[in-house]
Amino acid sequence: MSQKNREGKQSARERMRIERERQERRSKRVRQFSVFGAVLLVLAVAVVVLVVVNGQKSKPLAIPAGATGTGKLALPVGADAGATSSDGKKVPTLTVYEDFRCPACGMYEKNNHAAVDKLVAEKKVRVEYHIVSLIDQNSNGKGSGRSANAAACAYTTAGRDTFMKYHDVLYTNQPNEEDDAYAQNSKLLSLAKQVPGLTTAKFTSCVNNGTYDTWAKKVMDDFNAKKIQGTPTILIDGKQVQNPTGLTPATLEKAVEAASK
Repeated sequence: MSQKNREGKQSARERMRIERERQERRSKRVRQFSVFGAVLLVLAVAVVVLVVVNGQKSKPLAIPAGATGTGKLALPVGADAGATSSDGKKVPTLTVYEDFRCPACGMYEKNNHAAVDKLVAEKKVRVEYHIVSLIDQNSNGKGSGRSANAAACAYTTAGRDTFMKYHDVLYTNQPNEEDDAYAQNSKLLSLAKQVPGLTTAKFTSCVNNGTYDTWAKKVMDDFNAKKIQGTPTILIDGKQVQNPTGLTPATLEKAVEAASK
């Protein structure tokens, strides 16, 4: 083999060696970038998960001032606990479990809110409202909980009388059960304008911040723990009223009067 041929083969082998080394360096860089990219992807996913989890964490528990009962889960109106009427009779307690999105609750309120408001104003009854989120639980909605928070905001920022007026407005304007309109704070705030003196900066902030969201969840947890079957559930001095949607102002007042003896 001539010297020239040997040099040519050596030169070819050298070029092949150099090319292999170049390819190896390139492959190494690709692997490094792939690993780096995978790490970045994992970190990005971790950040997203952390943000979602933090967003789903319950807010600190804030209890509405004046709430009553075990766990402070009821909003009372009317007579004080253990009060007697002007004629010395015991004032009964009307316990109401209801949901602002519940059609049956809307029917009960449509039929009886005026009678209840009258009894409350006359201090002839104490009403304890447990505002639950049953429709949300059954339909994966948000309006029951949001309206419960808004009602608690009205109670704490504007007082019992204003709370009752807002309570009645929410039922008067109750959307269809399939329409989760009360999931929008803007809707709840708009309806609050119908109640004189309610739409203060404090009330608006309370609604928008979901101040009582965690409290509303606890009210629902209590409802489930007690295995209450549905809404509305009405009790007078602890005794459940059958067929609450069939109550009329006359039968309700009669039941309250009977319990006061």
